[in-house]
Amino acid sequence: MPRLSVPFVLAAASLTASAAPALMPMPVEVTPSTGRLVVDGSFHAVAAGPANAFLEAALARFQARLARQTGIPIGFGQPPARPATLTVTCAAPTAPPSLGDDESYTLDVSPAGAQLQAATCYGALHGLETFLQLVTPEAGGFAAPAGHIADRPRFPWRGLMLDVCRHWMPIAVVERNLDAMAAVKMNVFHWHLSEDQGFRIESKRFPKLQELGSDGLYYTQDQVREVIAYAAARGIRVVPEFDIPGHTQSWLAAYPELAAAPGTYEVGRVWGVYDPVLDPTREETYHFLEALLTEMAALFPDPYFHIGGDEVRAVQWNASPGIQSFAREHKLEGAHGLQAYFNQRVQKILEKNGKTMIGWDEILHPDLPASIVIQSWRGQKSLADAAKQGRRGILSWGYYLDHLEPARQHYAVDPLGGQASGLSSEEAARVLGGEACMWSEYVSAETVDSRIWPRAAVIAERLWSPKEVTDVDSMYTRMESVSRWLEWTGVQHRAGYGPMLDRLAGDMPVTALRILADACEALGLGPRARARKYTSLVPLDRFVDAVRPESELVRSMEKDAAQQSPEALARLREQFTIWSANNARFQALAGDNELLAEVKPLSRDLSALGATGLQALGYLVSTQPAPADWLAAQNTEITRMLRPNAEVTLAAARPVKVLLEKLGRKPQP
Repeated sequence: MPRLSVPFVLAAASLTASAAPALMPMPVEVTPSTGRLVVDGSFHAVAAGPANAFLEAALARFQARLARQTGIPIGFGQPPARPATLTVTCAAPTAPPSLGDDESYTLDVSPAGAQLQAATCYGALHGLETFLQLVTPEAGGFAAPAGHIADRPRFPWRGLMLDVCRHWMPIAVVERNLDAMAAVKMNVFHWHLSEDQGFRIESKRFPKLQELGSDGLYYTQDQVREVIAYAAARGIRVVPEFDIPGHTQSWLAAYPELAAAPGTYEVGRVWGVYDPVLDPTREETYHFLEALLTEMAALFPDPYFHIGGDEVRAVQWNASPGIQSFAREHKLEGAHGLQAYFNQRVQKILEKNGKTMIGWDEILHPDLPASIVIQSWRGQKSLADAAKQGRRGILSWGYYLDHLEPARQHYAVDPLGGQASGLSSEEAARVLGGEACMWSEYVSAETVDSRIWPRAAVIAERLWSPKEVTDVDSMYTRMESVSRWLEWTGVQHRAGYGPMLDRLAGDMPVTALRILADACEALGLGPRARARKYTSLVPLDRFVDAVRPESELVRSMEKDAAQQSPEALARLREQFTIWSANNARFQALAGDNELLAEVKPLSRDLSALGATGLQALGYLVSTQPAPADWLAAQNTEITRMLRPNAEVTLAAARPVKVLLEKLGRKPQP
């Protein structure tokens, strides 16, 4: 683990106070210096040493990003022999990115120029992203502060899992998220390619898989190669997942003979766990899997291959006399024993193809070899158990983005925390890192970016930065800045917000709707699953789909309510006044618009909160205490308003609640 240096501590304190530059992930060591490197139209980045096509392409992308970020036409009209502003030195990559690559770098910036040095070009890619984060506006243009940065990752596996099956994600969505991943130094793209709701990749060996199991929405093998190359150019490995033996309803729609129970199967349309599973007792199952997995193993060059293995229901297995007889004959204990037998057979197929098997934590079983990798979604205990058994592991528990939990909750989860905190140093080394997970029951290609970013950047920091980097206020300050910066990578987590609200507003002015949306937070997987009936065919175009997981406005108001300086109180008064007057405008906008009917009560509550907030501010500056019955009534209303409504939370209630709590503690005159 990297040791925490004194320069890092000083830099972290400075960043907490000023939020400029907003670095995320936070580097291991930041030593500020005096002066700034001006970034203007003469900026020129070069690769030192022998010709390096990989690095030259990276520098071309870097300069294009810098031009978009600053609005300066960098590199145009300048003589080719001009002095370099940024010089990058690294060894040429000899192979695609792999687990354990040296990703360290040093970056030195002075008013005269910048030097980036790395052992590998993958480290240089990370250093380029850090430089881009350093560039901020100043009087007269843009500049990067002078200083020294030495950086390296804490964990070698820093991933994002994207489910493209429950809702289809086109290539453009995948590639723009790869760019955003690279920007925050993530290095593994876990591509969830098969599910009950869709088999999303072309198989030339078994074409009915995509023909009958995908609704015509799948990636060709040429497109897969394109994505793999696109990711590798950004230092990102691509690990495919084909979920077996459960979550295979789309497989069975094409090849029902693979099922543990006879019947006709259709692609899944609803969410949840299905009973149909593959038959683990028939040799024909393994002949099929060997042919398919061999085809897919040849397509994906990374040595790691994910077989899923989660949420396998034993209903069909238990109901089959033949399967139960097989289990008794082979002394397999229950469903877990049957699945372990199945996984052993699959592991040997993958091993023959030069692949290391990964699976969700349900596959953990003593009969499987120590070479397998466990991905834990149910907690750190299975991660610790695997490490104690000599197996490597990856944490995803606590990093489920689809639950739309606040960034601070993800930030508090450490792969070596909880029940993994007691591991020996040898055991802890088997914990490779972690992956954020974006399951797609309640996201579409239009909304998925806003559910991944910027919160995935917080998880990226947890996996990259020293374990001592835990200040939540600093995290939020930097995350909000980095959120805006990420838009220059092409990801659309902020850009999609306005158009979705415009769609809901139709031909009416959108202002009142935006005021309401800014004061709300969308609910994630659990609450939405309980709220109403969804299928893969239900459009995701409602208010909840436009609303963000976290409200920047409300968070800033909570800070103001806690601080209560004259400036903070003035900001609160201004916002409460806007809220209190908003409902009249919103009701006129909503009219008979069916899409907005469900949020009319939220609008009324927001205006009531504005009025309550103004009253609370009045009592705070008054010499008279707030009446006890008024406080009790308002607290009852706040409790009601904080309950989910239309699958969102009226987050605006939180800063008002802070004020009411302060009034309740206000001394009597």
